[in-house]
Amino acid sequence: MSETITRPDPVVSGAQDILGTRGLLVDPEMIEPWLTDWRGRYHGRARALAQPETADELSALVKLCARMNVPLVPQGGNSGMVGGATPDESGQAILLSLRRMNGLRIDAATSTAECGAGVILQTLHEAAAAQDLRFPLSLGGKGSATVGGLISTNAGGTQVLRHGTMRALVEGLEVVLADGSILDLTSALKKDNRGFDLKQLWIGSEGTLGIVTRAVVRLIPAIAERRVAWAGVDTIHDARRLLLHCQQALPQALEGFEVIPRDCLDHVLVYMPDAQPPLAQRHCWNVLMEFDADRDAAASLGEAVENVLANALEGGLIDDAVIAANETQAEAFWELRENVASAERQRGPARQHDISVPVELMPDLLDQAEREIPEQFPGVEVVGFGHLGDGNIHLHTIAPQGVDVDEWERGDGARISDLVYRMVTDHGGSISAEHGIGQDKLKTLQETRDPVAMDVMRAVKQALDPHGLLNPGKLVAPKD
Repeated sequence: MSETITRPDPVVSGAQDILGTRGLLVDPEMIEPWLTDWRGRYHGRARALAQPETADELSALVKLCARMNVPLVPQGGNSGMVGGATPDESGQAILLSLRRMNGLRIDAATSTAECGAGVILQTLHEAAAAQDLRFPLSLGGKGSATVGGLISTNAGGTQVLRHGTMRALVEGLEVVLADGSILDLTSALKKDNRGFDLKQLWIGSEGTLGIVTRAVVRLIPAIAERRVAWAGVDTIHDARRLLLHCQQALPQALEGFEVIPRDCLDHVLVYMPDAQPPLAQRHCWNVLMEFDADRDAAASLGEAVENVLANALEGGLIDDAVIAANETQAEAFWELRENVASAERQRGPARQHDISVPVELMPDLLDQAEREIPEQFPGVEVVGFGHLGDGNIHLHTIAPQGVDVDEWERGDGARISDLVYRMVTDHGGSISAEHGIGQDKLKTLQETRDPVAMDVMRAVKQALDPHGLLNPGKLVAPKD
C-alpha cells in the first residue's frame, strides 16, 4: 500500500525563507478574512498571505514570484469598493499585505509626512495633529484605509473640493517594480525637470504597475477655526445653488459640501440609534457644509458663516439650517455622513455607482436617474449622496425586497449599471470618481473610455509588468 506524498510548495517555501514564519501566513483559517472584499461581492483564494516589513523583503519576494511566474495581489486595509484587492479563485496568487510597513515620520519643517504603505489614515491624522499640522484627506473608512491603498486608488473623500485627490497630495514615492527592483522617487526637491513625473504612474494604478512601499505626502497647517453647518433644502437643484452661493461668499473657506437625501438620512438614524437629526423637521435633501480658516481669518469665520446662511435663508435657497455649537456636535454631523455607506449596506443587495460629472450637470443627472431607473426596473430604489462640491455622487440602486441576490446581480443589477454608466457618459462624466476600477468596472472601462487611452494604458502595463503578475484581472484588461 503506497502513501501519497505531498510535495511542499516551492513558492511558499521560498517566501518563508525570505519573510520568516511571522511574515508569511499559510493557515487557511487565518488567511480567510482577507480573501473577501469589504462589500462581500468578491471572494478568492491564495497560496499564502505575505506580510513583508521592509522594501528589501518585498523586493526579494517579488523576484521570487517573477522567477516562479506567480501572481501577487497587494492589499491595504481591505476597505476598497471594487474588488481591487481580492485575488481570483485559482489559488495561484500570493496575497500581499503591507500592514507591517507602518513606519511614520512627520517633518514639521517641510510640512510633510514620510509614511510606510501600511500606515492607517487615522494614524496619519493623529500624528500630524500632534505637530499642529493636518493631512487634508478624510473618508469614512479612515480607521482601516491605508496610505498605500489610498495612493493605489487615487482616493478622494470629503475635502477634494479644496485640497484635491491623493494625486495632489503625494510629494514622492518608493515603489517595488515587477522585476523586484526598488525605485526611489522620494526626492525633496521642489523643482525637478528631469523628464517625466514618474510617481504619477503609480497613483491610481491599483497595484498593477508596481507596489508602493513608502510615500512622502504633503501636510498643511492645522485648522485654527472651523464651522460645520447642516441645512435642509427642497431639491438637489437648490443644493447646487447653495454651493454656488457659498463658493462666491467664502471661496477660501469652504472645505466640504456633502448632500444626503431624506430617506438616506432616515436609514442612518436607524443604523445609529443614539444619533440625533441635526434639524427638527425632515427635509427632502440635507446639506452638510464645512468652513475652515487659518489663524489670520479665524476671528471672523463664525460671523461670516452666519451671514452666508442667513442670506441663503432670506433668499429662499434653504428652508432651515443649524451651525454646530461645538466640536462634539460638529463631529456628530460628520459621523452621520460617514455612516451613510454602512447604513445603506444594511438595506440588502444594491448596485453602487461611484460616478462624477461636471458639477453643474449633477442635478440633471440625478433627476434622470430617479425618473428612468424605477420606470424601467419597477421596485428599485435610487439613492444619490456624497460630494456635490466636486461633482462626485455615490448613486446606489437598491434591489426590490425578496429577490434572489445572485440572479438579480447578473440580470437587472447589471442592466441598471449599464444604464447608469450610459447616463454618466452622456453627461461627459466618469464611471469611477474615487473608488477605482478593480474587478467591478473592468469591462465597463473598456466600453466607455476612449480606445486610444485604453491602448496607452495597456502599453504602460506591458512595459512595466510584461508578464502580467501584478494584481492580474484589475484595471487593465487585455485587448479583445
